[in-house]
Amino acid sequence: MGAKDSSYWHHRTWRIALPVIVTNVSVPVLGIVDTAVVGRLPGPEYVGAVAVGALIFNLLYHGCNFLRMGTTGLTAQSFGARDGREVRTWLARALMLGGVLGALMVILQWPIFEIASLIVGPSDSVRPLTEEYFSIRIWSAPAALANYALLGWFFGTQNTRAALITQIYMNGINALLDFWFVIELGWGVAGVAWATVTGETTAVILGLYLARQRLNTMGGRFDFIRIMQAAPIKRMLSVNGDIFVRSMCLQAVFVILTAIGARMGDTVLSANAILLHIQILTAYGLDGFSTAAEALAGEAKGARSRRNFNAAIRTTAIWAFLLAVIFSGLTALFGPDMIDALTVDEGVRTTARAYLIWSIFLPVISVWSFQLDGIFIGCTWSREMRNAMILSLLIYLAALPLLIPAFGNHGLWCAFMILMAARAMTLGVLLPKLQREI
Repeated sequence: MGAKDSSYWHHRTWRIALPVIVTNVSVPVLGIVDTAVVGRLPGPEYVGAVAVGALIFNLLYHGCNFLRMGTTGLTAQSFGARDGREVRTWLARALMLGGVLGALMVILQWPIFEIASLIVGPSDSVRPLTEEYFSIRIWSAPAALANYALLGWFFGTQNTRAALITQIYMNGINALLDFWFVIELGWGVAGVAWATVTGETTAVILGLYLARQRLNTMGGRFDFIRIMQAAPIKRMLSVNGDIFVRSMCLQAVFVILTAIGARMGDTVLSANAILLHIQILTAYGLDGFSTAAEALAGEAKGARSRRNFNAAIRTTAIWAFLLAVIFSGLTALFGPDMIDALTVDEGVRTTARAYLIWSIFLPVISVWSFQLDGIFIGCTWSREMRNAMILSLLIYLAALPLLIPAFGNHGLWCAFMILMAARAMTLGVLLPKLQREI
């Protein structure tokens, strides 16, 4: 199929991106609900405990985000090549890998928590509450990773409707149970953890049902011998390994930001957690067009169409930047109100407002790294993406000792913005080479 006119690509971009935006925004909204619920409890240690606990799981799960990203890219290329049997098989491989990794997390929960606590360094008042949260939520790890695999497969087959249904259900039931368990039953941070466990485990059942419906339209059946073929598994592990390194580098940045903030005091820790929620909210929204780039660029590579590839990245980039500008404007207008909604602690409110300026400008800087990530993931150029992230992390680490002593928490956020710019530049210089190889 050749390249179509611009209206065709705008339509295709929005058909994928809009459900993904709604799906993705529901994730940080849930984090905001978690924070708002425990923010009604007396003292900043409750917000800090959920922030640190959520950070640990972000580190674990986003470290395994290759199950989502890698599955999208590999599935999209098979989808573009019209290889229905391989599209089916990628789902089985991803679910198997997710189940194994989730089980290992449950088995190794004690050393995982101890190492994470040593790195982040929560205060004496925050640590026991964080441990309570972690010891409950860890049991849904296999379900959480299965959801990653399903989500990636849905995106790769451009079945964003199914992705929307499962994620809205999971985060919606989680948010409702937050209020019931914490406010009505008085379970504290344990209530937040149990709400998450319930949402993640029941969402897997719904996701498998929707995947079965999609598979029925493809025909065929699962072939265990085909699933276990060495060459595709080796390819999957190679791609996933590169994305894992990339994701761990990115999560290291969030760990460092939270850990340095924690050493500045519980108030700064809580303020940074609130600002990160705002940043993550915009990032998840912008990721809709990044995911559209993944699916469309991967399909174009599978179909070996450079014209379609160029049209896909151009159209998704235009809409992503426009949305980033809107997010920056909304943050400038409503950021103080969001801060007030997330905590009743006046010290945390005042501190968060002092650093809100970084949340205002971050979307228009970070959008380019998100889009380039999507293009490289869709084309499974995972090694190049890994190397670019490692270089960006080194730039970030070099900026920290230069900026923090002079500017404190402002320096910490400035280094984060430098990281986002570095990610875009290191990937951007490789894009022409990728275009030539389509």
